[in-house]
Amino acid sequence: MPSLLKCRQKLQATLEIVMTKEYVEQRDSGYWIKGSRVSLDSIVYAFLRGASPESIAHSFPLISLEEVYGAITFYLAHQAELDAYLQREEAEFEAMRQASRQAHPLLYRKLEEARSQPSTRRS
Repeated sequence: MPSLLKCRQKLQATLEIVMTKEYVEQRDSGYWIKGSRVSLDSIVYAFLRGASPESIAHSFPLISLEEVYGAITFYLAHQAELDAYLQREEAEFEAMRQASRQAHPLLYRKLEEARSQPSTRRS
């Protein structure tokens, strides 16, 4: 019969393995669910909109529910840093959107005209 000390050491080693599992990685100047093409941004925005982890996992079938919880935990543990990152990303996107509008005014005018037209249904 194994000694109590050996059992305790084995349990501690197992806990250390489980507790060090990483779900998020930083690559290409962004944060991603490890080993996937799903951005942390997508998970965080869904979470902030009030979506449940189960709903988020359903929306992203390439990642597991465990990975969704891991991503949310990572966000909550690094919330100030990640909120600043998301704000920078939003500002960068807005700057690119404005630059595109200025570079292609005719295209955007046509898009706005198309949006203002009543939609027709196809049968």
